[in-house]
Order: sequence, then C-alpha cells, then structure tokens
Amino acid sequence: MTHTLVLVGHGMVGQRLLEELAERHALAGPDGAGGTGDPGGTKDPSGPRDPDSPASPNAPGSADGPAAPDTPRWQVTVLAEENRPAYDRVHLSSVFAGTPADELALTDDDFFTRHGIDLRLGDPAVSVDTTARKVTTRSGRDVPYDALVLATGSVPFVPPVAHTDAPGVFTYRTLDDVAAIRAYAENGAGPTPADAPARTGVVVGGGLLGLEAAGALRTLGLRTHVVEFADRLMPLQIDDDGGDALRRTVESLGVTVHTGTAAREIETDADGVTRGLLLSNGERVAADLVVFSAGVRPRDELARRAGLAVDEHGGVVVDERCRTSDPYVYAVGECARTVDGRTYGLVAPGYRMAGTVADHLAGTGTARFTGADTSTKLKLMGADVASFGDPFAAEHAQKAESAESAEDKNGKAAQDSQNGQDSQNGQDSQNGQDSQNRKDAPITAVVFSDTREGVYKKLVLGSDGRLLGGILVGDAEAYGALQPYAGADRPLPAPPATFLLPADAGGAAPGADALPDEAVLCSCHNVTKGAVREAVAAHGLTDLAGVKRHTKAGTGCGGCLPTLRKVLDAELAARGAGRPRGLCEHFALTRSEIYEKIRTERIRSFGALLEKYGTGGGCEICKPVVANCLAALGPELGLSHILDGEQATLQDSNDLYLANLQKDGTYSVVPRIPGGELTPDQLITIGEVARDFGLYTKITGGQRIDLFGARSDQLPAIWRRLVDAGFESGHAYGKSLRTVKSCVGSRWCRFGQGDSVQLAIDMELRYRGLRAPHKIKGGVSGCLRECAEARGKDIGVVATAHGWNLYVCGNGGATPRHAELLAADLTTEELFRLVDRFLMYYLRTAERLERTSAWRERIDGGLDHLKHVLVEDGLGLCAELEAQMARHVAAYRDEWRAVLDDPEKLARFETFLPAPDDGVSFRDALEPGRGRAAELPDGSRAALFKDPATGEVYAVGNRDPFSGADVMANGIMGTRDGRPVVISPMHKQAFDLRTGVCLDAPDDPTAALPVVALDGLSAPAPQR
Repeated sequence: MTHTLVLVGHGMVGQRLLEELAERHALAGPDGAGGTGDPGGTKDPSGPRDPDSPASPNAPGSADGPAAPDTPRWQVTVLAEENRPAYDRVHLSSVFAGTPADELALTDDDFFTRHGIDLRLGDPAVSVDTTARKVTTRSGRDVPYDALVLATGSVPFVPPVAHTDAPGVFTYRTLDDVAAIRAYAENGAGPTPADAPARTGVVVGGGLLGLEAAGALRTLGLRTHVVEFADRLMPLQIDDDGGDALRRTVESLGVTVHTGTAAREIETDADGVTRGLLLSNGERVAADLVVFSAGVRPRDELARRAGLAVDEHGGVVVDERCRTSDPYVYAVGECARTVDGRTYGLVAPGYRMAGTVADHLAGTGTARFTGADTSTKLKLMGADVASFGDPFAAEHAQKAESAESAEDKNGKAAQDSQNGQDSQNGQDSQNGQDSQNRKDAPITAVVFSDTREGVYKKLVLGSDGRLLGGILVGDAEAYGALQPYAGADRPLPAPPATFLLPADAGGAAPGADALPDEAVLCSCHNVTKGAVREAVAAHGLTDLAGVKRHTKAGTGCGGCLPTLRKVLDAELAARGAGRPRGLCEHFALTRSEIYEKIRTERIRSFGALLEKYGTGGGCEICKPVVANCLAALGPELGLSHILDGEQATLQDSNDLYLANLQKDGTYSVVPRIPGGELTPDQLITIGEVARDFGLYTKITGGQRIDLFGARSDQLPAIWRRLVDAGFESGHAYGKSLRTVKSCVGSRWCRFGQGDSVQLAIDMELRYRGLRAPHKIKGGVSGCLRECAEARGKDIGVVATAHGWNLYVCGNGGATPRHAELLAADLTTEELFRLVDRFLMYYLRTAERLERTSAWRERIDGGLDHLKHVLVEDGLGLCAELEAQMARHVAAYRDEWRAVLDDPEKLARFETFLPAPDDGVSFRDALEPGRGRAAELPDGSRAALFKDPATGEVYAVGNRDPFSGADVMANGIMGTRDGRPVVISPMHKQAFDLRTGVCLDAPDDPTAALPVVALDGLSAPAPQR
C-alpha cells in the first residue's frame, strides 16, 4: 500500500527522517512500487482512516529487512524553505575557514531520484488544512497528504532592542547568514570609503552557538567581543568555576568577554549603519558588526495557525510517538515540545525523534520518545568542553527541597486548621523524617582545577557513589568513560579521582572494558557496548573492520574507534581468542618484523615485500606501515623522498600531501619553528601567507603556528612563500618528530641553568624528518622548575647544575604518563649519543602506532631493559644505532623544497580539469594504485583509480558520504577479501570500487558511493 507523506522542512532532522525511512525500506521509489496507491502523490481516495487501523500511517507491521507486502510504502514530498537541500549546520562555522558551502550537503540528488522523493526547494508550507489533509505552499500549490511531518526547526532569538534591522546586524543560523556576515566583514555596508570592511564584531550570546559565532568572527580577522546575560559563559552547560576556566581560554585568544549584562541598543551613525552596541550596564562597545546568537525559539507558527496544540512557551505539543494533537500530523526536532516538557536544540535528540516517527510510518510502531540525554562534548575556540548528566544536581536538589519545604509549611497550616493539633504533630513527625532522609542523602562534588592550564573538571555524585553529572573544561578525555555512568543506577567502577587526575597521580582509570553493556559507545549510530559484544560473538569478529561492518559503530565521526578497539580486545581476551597476530589480512608479520625484513634484506618496495611475505593487494593498514619503514630506512636503501614512484601510492592522505587533512577536506600547514624561536620577518611572512590565502591561524601546544583551510592545489604556492622565508616542513603530517618544546632557559630566565632554547633547536634539527612507529615529541627545560613540561614528552631533557638529565617514554595525550630518568648529568655530546640510540632502538622494536610510553610498558624489563641496551650496551648495538642515526642526519632533505624542485612531484598536487583538445584517456593519465580527481562534463567530480595488477580503471563519486568532503580520490587503494577497495582518508571506511558499496555499512544505501561510467570521457593532460 502506497501512501503520501509530506515533510515540511528539510534540515538535518528532516533529512534524517528520510534516511530512516529508506533504511526501513518504507519509501515507494521512483515508480511507486510496493503499493497500490497513486504514485503521483495524490491523496488516498478512501478518505480519512482511524489512525490505528491496519492501513493507516500508524499501522503495525514489519520493517526488518526487505519490506513485507503489507508494509506501508511512502511517496514523499519535501517542502523546503531554503533554496538548497539539507546541510550540516553543526559545522556551519567551517565555511568561515574556507570550506565550500556545498561540502556541507548531507545528501545528493541521486538520493531523491533513487527513492522517488519530490524535493521542492524555496517553496515552504504556509498553511495546513488538517480536515482536508492538505498543505498549501508559498507558490499557491496544494499538496495532499496521508501523513504530515513538521520539521520546521527554530529561529534565532533577537531581543527587542532598537535598530536590530540596521546594516551590520545579523543572526547566525543558515548558510545565507554565513555568506552575509562574511560579505559584510570583508566589504562593509557599501562601496564608499566610509563603508570600509568591518574591524570589530560583537556576538550577543555566550552559549554554544554564541561562542561558535565568536570563533567565526575571529576567523574573519575581526576584533571580537562576546556579551552574555548570565554571569558566566555557557550557563546551561557549566558552572561558575567551569565558566571561569572557559573564559580564561577564550580571553587568551584575544576575545573580550562581557558577562552579567545584556544588549540595550544598537547604535548607528547618521546613515543608519551599525557603529556600536550599548549594554544594559551602561558600557558602550564600538563595533561595525553585531551578531545575535542568544538562543532559538521553536518555529511553531504553521502548527498554531492549523489549530494544533502548541505549548504556551512555544513548541508543537507531541506525544511519545511524536504525534501532534492531530494523529495524522507529527512534529520532530527543534519545533517539537516533547512529553518531558522540553524542546531540544541539539541534533542528536532530533535524530531520535526522526527514528521514532520512521518506526511508526514504516509500520512497526514500537518506538517511543520520552526524552533524550543532552550530554555534549565539543571544542569551542580551542577549548574542549563537555557536560553530561545533571551537572547542577546539587542546585536542583536544593531548589526542590526549598519548594518542598514551602509546600510542607502550607500543607501543615491547612492541616492544622482542619484537623487540630494531633494532625499537626503527625505532620511534623513526617516532615522531620523527610528532612532526615534528605540529610542522609547528600550530593557531593569532586573537583580538579588547574588555572594555569585552563583545566577544570567536576564530578557530581550521589551519596551511594552514583555519578549524577559532570563538567569537563580544557581536558575532556575522560568524557567517553564517564558519560555512560551519568544518571545510571550503578556506582562508578573506580574512585572519582582516577577519572580526573593524570595517570601517575591518581592511578589509571578503568578502560572501556569496564563499561556496562548498555553504555553507548557510538553516539552517531546509538551502538551500545552490548551490541558490539554480541556482534563479536555472533559473527566471530576479530578486527575493527568487522565491528564497523556489522554494527555501524565507528563509521560516523570516528571518535569512538579507540574505545571500540579496547572493547574488542577485552572481548577477544575474555573468549581466549586474542587479536590475530600480524598486521592485517595481507601480512602475517608485525610492524617490527616488517622493519627488520626490509632492513636486513634491503627490500626497496612494497611490491617486492608483498611478493615475498604477503598476499593480496594491500590495505590502509599495511601500505602506510611499509611506507613508514621505507622512509625510516631510506638512507640505508638509497631512497630519497616519500613521493617517489611507488611510495606515493602507499601514503595516507597526510603524507601524500605533506599536510594535515582536516574535517572539511582542506589541509593545515605547519612550518618548522625549532625550539619555538623565529624572527620578526618570519612571523610577518606567516601572517601575510595566512592573510593572502585566507587561512585560519592557531598557536600550537608545541610552540608552532598552524595554518588551516588550504586546498591541496594551494599547498605548493604556500610552501614556496614559506621556504623563501627560511622555513621548512614541520612534519606535523607524519609519524615522525614533531617538535622540541623549550622554555627561555638561561638566556633570559633568572633561574635558568642551561641554554634550553639552543639545545631544543639542535635536537629538532638533528632528528627532523625521522619516520617512526608513532609521532615523537620532545621538550627541554632550563631548570628543575620544568616550564617546558619535558617530562610529559617522549624525549625530555632538564638542565641541572652539572649537565642534562634525560627522561624518556613520557606522554601528555589521552593517557598521560611522566617520562622516566634514563641518565643524569650528561654532557651535550653524551646526551645526543644516548638519544640517537634510544630513537633508533624504538624504530626497530616498536609496533604500529605504538607511542614510546606504550612501548616501554610492553617490552620485557621496561626501563631497566632500556638502560641495559642503551646505557650499558648490553646487546652490543649502540655503535650500530649511532651510525644509523648519523646516516639519517646526513641524508635529510626538506620534503617541501624537494616537491617544489621537482615538476613531476608538483603535478601530483594539480586537479584534473575539463579535457583540452589534446586530452588523453584516463587509463593513460592515471598512475597505478593512486587515485586522481576528475571533473566530469556535467561539473561533478569523480575519483578514478587504476588497478596496479590488472590495469582496470574504476570511477566512483569523490565525495565521502560520511563527512561530505571531496576526498575519496586521496584514499588508499587496496583489497579486502579479494575485492578492490578504496579507503576514505577521513574515517577509514572501505568502499568496493566495483559497486560503490561501503563494506563497513553494506546495508546503508546512504553510505554508498555512486559508480561513474567512463564511456566517452577523457581527462586532460595536467596543466603546468
């Protein structure tokens, strides 16, 4: 049976509803197959039905697997207000950093064609007739429906102050808003000199959206102010102390914060153009641009005019099924007032509502939406912020107690009047008992604060040890371990301090294996730990690829992959299975064994290694590992550059482009600044490059400057400017030495005992470019005050009165660990000799992606073993290790300059353009095993790959369906179970190059890549 569904609104939640229906096989498709209704979308002639009858939109049925014969099929019409399909509003600010607007698209035209969806852009609904069951659009068209879903979202709240309509005043909600803000910031109100580009911007609102908007204004180069009515930033998520920590971080970026005040009036000049903002405290902020981002209000006017129930505070009232007061009308997302009395401004609750409605429209009808967790983890203006559970549980309990006390007094007075003193005594007794019960159940807080680092952590606990909620500012690494316990009926599995303190101070916190089965590991797809464990048992899974394929966990943002790995390892260990030995399906050797085979047998290519010790075509695991080993052993093997010949086909996207891939498909560029020292002219050059290329700049924790938002084709031009100014590659993209951080040492500091700056520079220049199993970081402190935090590094050096102390195997990341003393009071020569040995021994014996801290924990004997081998030369290796390092130092060449000097390498950074008259075939233009992007005659882009074994060419869509970035051509080509695949460089999903199917989510049609026909197409010769 085919029915007609009208969806009003096509934002993120509306698109999710369509995808949920597609996954349930509940869409009719382009030919209306699956039902007897009118495929043209006309209203069912049988007239209104009982909403719970078997033929109605709410009928029970089955949507598990292919649709059953009686499963409702829906012919869908979407009425969208904007002139573009649904896009990712969560990452709206990335457009300011250079992400093209179309890269935020959540779907493509093929989705609507494939499912027979009639998408009407720029023609929103203006009225609903619930009796006739039809919607009238702005163009005057009537659209009938059997079921109607309102996904109208919300509108920004603009306070009623004067001149909010003046030029220079904006809201921040849509891509059109972003375009308008950018244009005004760059050009002002007009072409006259008085209408110069904006210099100062004010954001009214210091919540999530407000801080995001403030970050956007900073990206545009404006001096930025934030005005928040509450006494702290993010008042709905964090407390006063957390707000203070966040404020310090925000203000350290040059943003001026005004709290405890509100906007009173927009000040304008004689031409009516914005010139400032007057605050309620009398303060005036001079500004050319004002952005209101002070919350949102549900868009419920359509429902209100239709006579549907609307809450007095706004929002369309819905039941547990997300049905409105009319059973044929649903409401989802920010426009809905749910059964718990709330409206939700986060996308995750909206997605759950969409799933609930899809469940009912598809015929099952079992899903209910009774509320959602509003836990949040995000990065705002450089600060990690997380809030989970009820972080204000103590305040809420106090308010409830006060209200209850007042109610008790009123009730007692009335009871006294009616029943006399005996009743009063009884009531007093009961009140006394209630009061005692409350005193027996105190709410406590465990707090960790480091004001110097801008870190604040707070856990709120009940009297029985249960976690009620928490706040993490500046360091949110513990969020994944804590969030599943918030509000759950179980105590934390370890003392609270273990989740807040560094590992060496509070003990290692329980890992993912200690999480309960109901804990959600992957919030993108709502996958629990129990579901992962069941999949491992049911399908005999032994690797992450299988977990991703069977559960979808890890196929979204990818942030849960470390937790998934820990759960998988714990489950395999519990079953006595263990993780399969070897690197991947193509090699039974480990990383250290592959390194030794290459070193001792002088194997110079992946192909030669695969032929002798492997099988198949390689993958995203073994190819980068072999590439890394070949680069590390380059001086021994006569290899010079990681982009030479076959080596280029092995590199992951970062090494392939010698830059760091970002979430929008652009790259960041990090020039080397040894020891953090640079000249004024070099600093000016970096600023000019950032300005000329429109790049976002950020000071890194390693005393460098990161430039974000560069397209791959811009990289050589950026490098040339930097190289001409004396810079070179900082290798931020590689598993190699990143930085050697330093304090000012004896040059300036009155406590300094050693020249930490010069030593850091010498160390960084000696070990630059050294490829390793994982990244390496160093630090040098000029005295025992340890201002460079050297003991949190892989290599830490601290000056003493008698020389240098060398500490090794530290880590300041997700699992902090203090480095341990390897040797004391060393001369500079002795220090470098020992570091040479340490690094080369690490290269030989560590495994894939194993930091030095984890390596030290794994090797038998730990630190004592390292002292035996490296200090005492117990294995007789020291001279060999030192000689190998000497060859590395002698062979070093800047990778950026090498590309600029080589036209063939430069050509790799060019993008295919429409074919010229002398175009060549794709097969001739492509390098075996490496993808290239091609622009097709219709303007779309495809990712092309040539199989190195067969010469066959594959063409698929270039847009990664999970991230929306055009990056598939940059992925690694390989094989999985004998099938040719490409691995997305974003989050490592594998796609079958023959069919486009995502092998990690084979049942999700929205996750597939379109397969492109090559007939009649040609690619041009690369332009020089």
